[in-house]
Amino acid sequence: MKFKMAFAGFGVVAQGLTELLIEKKTLLKQQYEMEWDIIAISDLHKGSILDPNGLDMSAVLTYLEKEKTLKGYPAPVTGFTVPEMIDQAPANMLIEVTYTDVKTGQPATDHIKKALQNNWHVATTNKGPIINYGKELIQFAKDHNIGLGFEGVVMSGTPTIGLVLRNLAGSCFSDIKGILNGTTNYILSEMEKGLTYSTALRHAQQLGYAEADPTSDVEGWDALGKIIILSHLLMDSHITLDEAHRQGITHITLQDIKEAHKNGQRYKLLARSTQKDGKITVSVMPELIPHSDPLASVQGATNALTLSTDTLGDITIIGAGAGKKETGYSLLADILYINHHFGR
Repeated sequence: MKFKMAFAGFGVVAQGLTELLIEKKTLLKQQYEMEWDIIAISDLHKGSILDPNGLDMSAVLTYLEKEKTLKGYPAPVTGFTVPEMIDQAPANMLIEVTYTDVKTGQPATDHIKKALQNNWHVATTNKGPIINYGKELIQFAKDHNIGLGFEGVVMSGTPTIGLVLRNLAGSCFSDIKGILNGTTNYILSEMEKGLTYSTALRHAQQLGYAEADPTSDVEGWDALGKIIILSHLLMDSHITLDEAHRQGITHITLQDIKEAHKNGQRYKLLARSTQKDGKITVSVMPELIPHSDPLASVQGATNALTLSTDTLGDITIIGAGAGKKETGYSLLADILYINHHFGR
């Protein structure tokens, strides 16, 4: 299948995908019969460029690295918005990687809806639309035989969505729990080494794990969005952000960490969705877990997820929860699935 891709947003993740596409271009064609051109990019801050014949993405990446912007790049068409791009570009796939607003899902939801209505396939790492409108978007794509991929919304490039929807099809889930935010796990891991919360947070910011405003991570919003997505997909729940219990890690002290260690336990910010007697509860909060728990050994910015199934018992997935190449790969996995499923 030949994809003509348009990018909504061209930050770190989009660049990671682009580098993978360039690196694996020959393999993708030979092994998967997949070809691609990136014909359009629209980024709120970097600018917008379009070439119906395909952009030279090696040149685009080199220009962006040097100039830090795409404004001024010599493309046939420039200066358009994402909605204008979706209406005008001769593309058949949207890569939606704009800013994530977990509470409203906008403007990414409108981008995805418009693309699906225009019969474009979509791959996204944007949690907001899947949290707030996931079931609607999935149903629309299904009804119109269009590909919608969102592998990267929970554990970045670590296979999660595809695993639970396809490889664990037919299973029922009683409990889903996991470390779904690498920033907070890194902070708690560093505090075990003797650092205070503020020092560990500063280190996380220096390493790029935490934003200048870390609220979404340390107050549990990011992890909550991810567990709500899993709850919707695996337990058919309708729980919203406001209906779930959320508590971050800002109140945990170095003394708390030391006391837990003495008792053979450690703190982890656990996202959990539990189904019991027909009732589903969703929460994100710091929990004390014994060192024997598989999740207790997960250190640093790594993510992990334990699924309690009626078919295979407990299954734990551990892997990268962030990163340029890792999250870029989640988009590539979606593209390859769409290529396999819709390209025949």
